[in-house]
Amino acid sequence: MARLIKPLLFLLLIGVAGVIGFAYFGDISADQTENRVPVTLDGL
Repeated sequence: MARLIKPLLFLLLIGVAGVIGFAYFGDISADQTENRVPVTLDGL
């Protein structure tokens, strides 16, 4: 049973480290752009 648990814990540790590293160093912010859309209002 220990043969199975040790590799799973290792993979879990590597996965957690990868997620934390991506959270700190990954740039997933969107580029900001200005959008102008004409709007027609009825009844004014």
